[in-house]
Amino acid sequence: MSEPVAQKTISVEVNGTTYEREVEARRLLVHFLRDDLDLTGTHVGCDTGNCGACSVIVDGTLLKSCMMLAIQADGASIETVEGLGADGELNPLQQAFGEHHALQCGYCTPGMLMSAKALLDENPEPTEGEIRRAIQGNICRCTGYVNIVEAIAAAAEAGR
Repeated sequence: MSEPVAQKTISVEVNGTTYEREVEARRLLVHFLRDDLDLTGTHVGCDTGNCGACSVIVDGTLLKSCMMLAIQADGASIETVEGLGADGELNPLQQAFGEHHALQCGYCTPGMLMSAKALLDENPEPTEGEIRRAIQGNICRCTGYVNIVEAIAAAAEAGR
């Protein structure tokens, strides 16, 4: 017989909506968001914290959700890529990514957008070097990063 898996009820606010769910103590935040809350914009990439596809903002801090247990987020406020736009409209960062062709396959895009949002929340007028440092934890295999950097700079300019 296998031993029962420990469960805990957690309460989190995700993109302004509060959710209360019972989760296994070993459940990763990325799987909680995708599978329990059906917020599939947060991608599972490497499961090792290297690629950044699962990046979300937890209590104002950019984190890789594959490196955090869901129970560690109990009581937290989480922002995912689904929370960027409102009423079916893209926000300036999303618009800039489209206008500057900053995506190709799109797999890294949610993590890139969340990394860019975290940067612009903290520093609305970043230099190119600051943009590059902000996204260094995100791997993109398609774009070569140039258009991503240009898109973030354009979104920063639009926000001024």
